[in-house]
Amino acid sequence: MSSASGARRIPVWLAVVAASLPMFMATLDNLVVTSALPVIHEKLGSTVESLQWITNAYTLTFAALMLLAVSLGDRLGRRHLFIGGIVVFTAASALAALSTSTSVLIAARALEGVGAAAIMPLSLTLLVGSVSAAARPMAIGIWGGVSGLGVALGPLIGGAVVEGWSWESIFWLNVPVGIVAIPLALLVLPNSVGARVRADVLGVILAGLGILGVVYGIVRGNDAGWTSFEVLGSLIAGGLLIAGFLVRESATSSPLLPLRLFRDRSFALANLVAMSFSFGAFGAVFILIQFLQVVQGKTPLQAGVETMPWTLAPMFIAPLTGLLVPRLGTRFLIVAGLVLLSGGLFEIGLTLSADVAYSTMLPGFLLAGIGMALVFAPISSAVLVNMASDDHAKATGTNSTLREIGVALGIAVLTAVFTGAGGQLTPTGYVHAAVPAVLVGASVLLGSAVVALFLPVGRGARAEAGDARGEVAAEGAVAAGAGASASAGAGAGAGAGAGAGAGAGAAESPVPLSV
Repeated sequence: MSSASGARRIPVWLAVVAASLPMFMATLDNLVVTSALPVIHEKLGSTVESLQWITNAYTLTFAALMLLAVSLGDRLGRRHLFIGGIVVFTAASALAALSTSTSVLIAARALEGVGAAAIMPLSLTLLVGSVSAAARPMAIGIWGGVSGLGVALGPLIGGAVVEGWSWESIFWLNVPVGIVAIPLALLVLPNSVGARVRADVLGVILAGLGILGVVYGIVRGNDAGWTSFEVLGSLIAGGLLIAGFLVRESATSSPLLPLRLFRDRSFALANLVAMSFSFGAFGAVFILIQFLQVVQGKTPLQAGVETMPWTLAPMFIAPLTGLLVPRLGTRFLIVAGLVLLSGGLFEIGLTLSADVAYSTMLPGFLLAGIGMALVFAPISSAVLVNMASDDHAKATGTNSTLREIGVALGIAVLTAVFTGAGGQLTPTGYVHAAVPAVLVGASVLLGSAVVALFLPVGRGARAEAGDARGEVAAEGAVAAGAGASASAGAGAGAGAGAGAGAGAGAAESPVPLSV
């Protein structure tokens, strides 16, 4: 770690910029891709299946490699890996901008996910190691605000860029940002290392290929046939690889995912809820985000403006949940948020039609945004409430990874429902198939609320010994920002934020955060 004196010599604002700029770039890129999907479909002739892979290629590589990136950062130096992630992300963005086919764009998006896997977990860790302990809560709060700003500006910037220039421009925007971010990180962020634990590369391979096999089988189900060798083989192989991963994690001395953490009821249930939350919400948004453009003929900019009630609500409401947890408890807020989110999607799904008025959809957008905001910070607190400080990094990393997997599975399953109902990316072939897909997402969220009823009450969680007030302030800021970013990633298939508790142990150990 950097010394305290070294941390004091770095202006807080400069450390925040150096750590947050790459994170903002990746967050903004998620949103921009969402705005561009209908245009990419038109320009490249992308099918519904390939549009899934444009989003899920990023999500799957990010989810599979995030914990490995943290481990490698401990061994090789966190700043070194952070900068490496920026280089990969920037180069992949240029490749995406130069893509002339859907397959090349999907490959570039997967490469972007590799870069983001190094950027996202290490951004906050490097920030808290660059400033003094006294300045840390403020720095983390600004960091959270920057991520929230990406949510607010993303749909507008994405829509404006796609409408004013081209879909390729959304990726070109990342190149100058990356070029500036690399020397800035080198000059401002001190390098640090952690415990030199052996990286569980075999675990990464088993888990990554296993999830890929399951998602691939679901995506190909309708086209190839659910009983075909291609689909059944992918699903069975994926399941066996995941089983092999669990066996590996129970036997190795340096597990990527310590299974012992799941013995804690709060941790186990909170992760199950988080995964199903991502599944239902983000899968539904993938369907809905294209409705405004494909069916109602909205421009990318108009669609971005009209979805802002959904994406902006978490930015304003999530910070307030930290004040409510001691009085109401995490369980109440999580259940209430899931019920509101489910209700919002049910309202949209049951009223969806080709000529539905925006005023009819607006209550559903608002309910969904408020519901998501109520879930983000409490679910992160529920994950960490009984975790020892040494397990914070693994616990938050596990939560972020499972959320990302939920996003990928949600997009795959709900799109399978859409295509299975005969859905097409045309004004006349979209709505009748989108309705059952959205309703499935809403139903999963309602089921998640039922599971959440079995969580511990969670009143007064994380009020630990030490500088409790500073920790709680930091946690609220991180959860608000990371949670807001997750709502942004909903439409793009990336972005599950998990961060409460980062301020408590970030100076000592890496705290993975997904945005």
